[in-house]
Amino acid sequence: MNISKNEQRVLHALAQGGRILYERAANGRVTEVICYTRDGLILTNCTLEIFQKLRRKRLVESKCSSPYRISDKGRRSVRSQLDNR
Repeated sequence: MNISKNEQRVLHALAQGGRILYERAANGRVTEVICYTRDGLILTNCTLEIFQKLRRKRLVESKCSSPYRISDKGRRSVRSQLDNR
């Protein structure tokens, strides 16, 4: 599966215990996302577009309206270290 560098960074932060908080519009669509690392810092690489790609690929999931976290498929897809090319 092809995963971009920014998607890989977000998945890596989530794999270490981060979470994605979201806001929904009246029609139920997600309109804003904020990715927090396990230390409580905000990851600026996580945009709405990146979030939607991760959701479409089923790499992140939310259970019972909780914040989005990495899924089992996401854990298998994330590389242990980013390439520095």
